[in-house]
Order: sequence, then C-alpha cells, then structure tokens
Amino acid sequence: MRVDHGPGYRVYFKRRGNELVILLAGGSKATQAADIKTALRLARDIQEPTMARTKTTPYDVADHLRTPKEMAAYLEACLEEADGDAAFIAKALGDIARAKGMSQVALDSGLSRESLYKALSGERSPDFETILRVVNALGIRLHAKVA
Repeated sequence: MRVDHGPGYRVYFKRRGNELVILLAGGSKATQAADIKTALRLARDIQEPTMARTKTTPYDVADHLRTPKEMAAYLEACLEEADGDAAFIAKALGDIARAKGMSQVALDSGLSRESLYKALSGERSPDFETILRVVNALGIRLHAKVA
C-alpha cells in the first residue's frame, strides 16, 4: 500500500479471511525495526487472540431484591410501567416471590410451587384470587389512589 503524503509513511496490514485489517503501528525511520515487531505482534494477536473472553451471565432482578422496601419499590415501578398488562405484573410478582423464596411463598399462599411458577411466569395472566394470595404471602399491601 502506498500513501502519497509526507515522507516515508508505512502501513502495516493483515488479511483475515475476506477482511483486510489495518494494524495501527508506525513511526519514523528510526523506529522502523520496533514498528515491524509491533505490527507482527498485533498480527499474531489478531490471528490468535490472547485476551480473555468476557464472560456474561443473564441478569435476574430477583438477585437484587433483598429487602421488603426494595421489593415494594420494584412492584410500584412495574405497576407504573405495566400499562394494563396483567402478565407483566404477574412476572414482577414472580420476581419478588423468587427473591423471597418460592417454596416459602407457596407455603404462605396455600398454592403449589409449580402452579406459582406457571402463574407468575409472565406468559399468562393469573386470576385475581391467585394475585391476592401471592400479594398477602409476600407481605405487600395494595393501595388505591386517585389517578
């Protein structure tokens, strides 16, 4: 590659499949040997990455709901955002129930763990009796206020 601007610019590059990767390494004539070594190291790193891959995990809000106050604030925020979506509210209650411990919520509500997981999955809208039983088991009170 030739650059028609200024004195003696060098461009280092590497082919990777159908890609042409420009290696950002270069300097003056005095640093040419070091620049070539740097370009070769960069080319190796592109071929065989030495950086550790970032490991990600799914975010689960239940892991972050630690206190009853946080749980109530989360439910309040979900109620404001739900826009009439009952399944969304059911999912929020499911998140809180998982944070509290689904087995304990099942015991306190008189419902089976399996039925709670289904009802509070967010894939369906549970009946109001189930919602009330879960809310009571979670120790949450529902309040009405003028819109």
